[in-house]
Amino acid sequence: MFTKAHQRQIKCRLAQEEGPSFTLGGRRLALVYPATYRAAMSSLGFQQVLRLLRGAGISAERCFVPDNKFAGESPRTYETSTPLSAFPLIAVSMSYELELAPLIRLLDDAKIPLLHEERGAQDPTLLLGGPLTFANPLPAAPFVDAMLIGEADDTIVPAAASFFESKDRSTWLDSFHQLPGAYVPERDGSTLPPIGRASTRNLPAQSMIIAQDTAFPQMFLVEGERGCHRQCSFCVMRRSGPGMRVFDAELILSLIPPTATKVGLVGAGISDHPQIVELLEQLVGRDKKIGISSLRADRLAHKPAIASLLRQSGTRTLTVALDAASQRLRQTINKGIDEEHLLECAKQARHHRFEQLKVYLMVGLPGETRDDLDEFTSLAVRLSKLCRTTVAIAPFVAKHNTPLANEPFAGISELDARLSHLKRAIKGRVRFVATSTRWAWLEHQIAQGCPETGLAIRDACRQGGKFRHYQKAL
Repeated sequence: MFTKAHQRQIKCRLAQEEGPSFTLGGRRLALVYPATYRAAMSSLGFQQVLRLLRGAGISAERCFVPDNKFAGESPRTYETSTPLSAFPLIAVSMSYELELAPLIRLLDDAKIPLLHEERGAQDPTLLLGGPLTFANPLPAAPFVDAMLIGEADDTIVPAAASFFESKDRSTWLDSFHQLPGAYVPERDGSTLPPIGRASTRNLPAQSMIIAQDTAFPQMFLVEGERGCHRQCSFCVMRRSGPGMRVFDAELILSLIPPTATKVGLVGAGISDHPQIVELLEQLVGRDKKIGISSLRADRLAHKPAIASLLRQSGTRTLTVALDAASQRLRQTINKGIDEEHLLECAKQARHHRFEQLKVYLMVGLPGETRDDLDEFTSLAVRLSKLCRTTVAIAPFVAKHNTPLANEPFAGISELDARLSHLKRAIKGRVRFVATSTRWAWLEHQIAQGCPETGLAIRDACRQGGKFRHYQKAL
């Protein structure tokens, strides 16, 4: 089933997009993002892969999880309305653990056999990559034929091109296996290769399409840097491999289309860019509205020009990541941020008349106590006296390839109690937003899982995909 209302929605979205026109060629693949159009087109990684494939003459057609009102409809590509099952190659970009269930449902709705050993020569071949592969992609292993582990900027085109040159799936897997970061579940079991690292040849990543219906409407996204030189112990993007790769301000500026009115600067360590002030000055001088991922509070405190320039560009919220509730915990996770940095950010938010200061926080870190939470509530109250403050809280979920990889999940009931304690303490003073502890539990189960975990997720999806089904299956 593919309703006319769904077709109209897709047609409307395509009409609002700005970018090179799609060219249908002989080498066709479906590029899948296992979330909605809104999430996918807000992802610079997805846009980068799309740009690289089409730039190499491969007709990459986009396919997404339908919005809720169209759930269960047969998945089709946006460009030609071709059923997903009709493509010989499906490339999947997966960002994090909770996108595994939507991928399973998408394949089921497309009537594509889920397990790689169930798919015959007439069925699509599935290739997976994306940020998830930096941590633990093993739960997705039963459902895909191949993965590119780590950065795929240099390998996605050779991987796809060799597929179209191979006589069958097995022959392709032979050649694919020679690529850096290549992983073939059927042949490699649970042994993952080293994380692939891209050269700067295809960097920085940049938008191919400027879309309206996204988290960043009409915004051109461009990478300011890649990686991070910090050592935060909870973060997959912590210093590793080639470390932080900085792109020159002039190069970044040269990539921005003259017609773009909004520019999003992307990078895990974007506020550490040595030319960040110069870059912002140039964008403000060109009358661009600026979007930027969360900033380090210490950088804002030491470089007040950053906040001033962001406000001049039209940014309304100043966003910083505190991550841990107390100074003791921040030292434990190597965050390098203290209360004075946050207070200075609040003063800047007030001085430059930002609508609010938004602070990211994790709860459930190893060793966290009620005293740590109380230290944060005291700080939050002080911040609220300086400017309007929003606290966005997420439960800590340990990820592979970090020093905290083996730390346990704090537990749903315990986390709910901690969140309630925080909410009571700052109620009426600070706006409080928290992500679900239940779904954080599921994220943890997948993050720490194995191929059998993926099979359990499949079973839960087919039973209805409610939280109780995941609890029972896992």
